[in-house]
Amino acid sequence: MHIWVDADACPGPIKDILFRVAGRLKLSLTLVANKPLRTPPSPYIRAIQVPQGFDVADERIAAEVAAGDLVVTADIPLAAAVIAKGGTVIDPRGEQFSTENIQERLALRNFMEEQRASGVQTGGPAPFSARDQKAFADRLDRLLARMPR
Repeated sequence: MHIWVDADACPGPIKDILFRVAGRLKLSLTLVANKPLRTPPSPYIRAIQVPQGFDVADERIAAEVAAGDLVVTADIPLAAAVIAKGGTVIDPRGEQFSTENIQERLALRNFMEEQRASGVQTGGPAPFSARDQKAFADRLDRLLARMPR
């Protein structure tokens, strides 16, 4: 199993959790972003910097992810692509995307995008909180306990 992180918008505390998990469990962790990333020295952790551009990091992850891999992203279209390839997806707030909920999430995302395009102020997500961080850590622990390595 390999862990992929859509790192451009991933909160620092989530990256820190993943760094510790990769070292402790000796799991490969790759962060993909369009800006330089600092990672701790580890044979298990690497960062890939992709060119600037819309969805370039997402496309790189979607191209490289394999069945059984875990992806951390809040990007719904990327989550759908990963699920289609047999991967597991959680967002930085601990929500797991699955075949059961991804179509609904895509529809909601598309609806909200249409609303914004027509000028409706939809607001953004709530600020990342300690509760979100705990929800992510708890979900990650449960997923890793079930996944073959």
